Amino acid sequence: MDEALRLLHTPLGIAGSGRVRYGAAMELFRRDVMSEAQLDVYREASPFDARDPALLLAERRLPPALPPSTGRCAAMSALFSEARDYLGSLWHPGSAEVQAGLSRCATEVTGGPASSHPVAERWLQPALQQVEMTQPHLARAIAAAAPHLAWISYDLYPPKEIGDSFAEGHAFAPIAGGDAPLRAQEFELGLFLIAPHVLYRDHCHPAPELYAPLTGPHGWRFAPDRPLIIKPAGEPVWNPSLQPHLTKVGRTPFLCIFAWTRDVNAPARVIPAGDWKELEERVIA
Repeated sequence: MDEALRLLHTPLGIAGSGRVRYGAAMELFRRDVMSEAQLDVYREASPFDARDPALLLAERRLPPALPPSTGRCAAMSALFSEARDYLGSLWHPGSAEVQAGLSRCATEVTGGPASSHPVAERWLQPALQQVEMTQPHLARAIAAAAPHLAWISYDLYPPKEIGDSFAEGHAFAPIAGGDAPLRAQEFELGLFLIAPHVLYRDHCHPAPELYAPLTGPHGWRFAPDRPLIIKPAGEPVWNPSLQPHLTKVGRTPFLCIFAWTRDVNAPARVIPAGDWKELEERVIA
């Protein structure tokens, strides 16, 4: 029911939102949470994305709809749903693997207590300001879930190999999979955040990986000492198992949804390259 209540309160004015609210109202009616008269209001409003059903309910002296659920479970489930829907809109060579992993996770979210991180405290909100312009539903779901996320750093790289700027300038937060129940352990979904201008040096890992960048532009390459490829926000990056890759963050913080589709617990390793100093000094416009 949490998901239906969330959709019932889809913001006004977004294309198709009237029908989304009506679909949610039908589900709540089916569950005997909404009366037929209330459902009729959402049906009448459904062709008009900017029409507020709450006003019609008040005019007809009908009870208001239930408010959306609050709390950690509701916020994390909403974030999972928005991330799943967003990834489903993207095509890349690993689409089938990612969708299979998402199906295994269903609506389970990763357990564990929330934990803050200096990188998330400083850079998540600036990143979401850009995401809000292109993916407002997803941005709001991330913002609502932010107090419940368990932000951590990946600390298995030798510090001298990965460099201080990355070691101190990144954080990630699992959403689903990882340490979830057994059927989801070979899949992990989460958010990955890197401070502006940081170089994530050439590396690889056994896990096939999807990056779905929500901000940009940022620089990428897929073999040591190759030139950077500048990619905008919204262009997915699929890294097959053991594919070398590097990310150079632009002026905007790097925020992406990531998915690892197997070998989640296998460690990553740094791949040496000769141009890291040059890349760390480079500014991507």
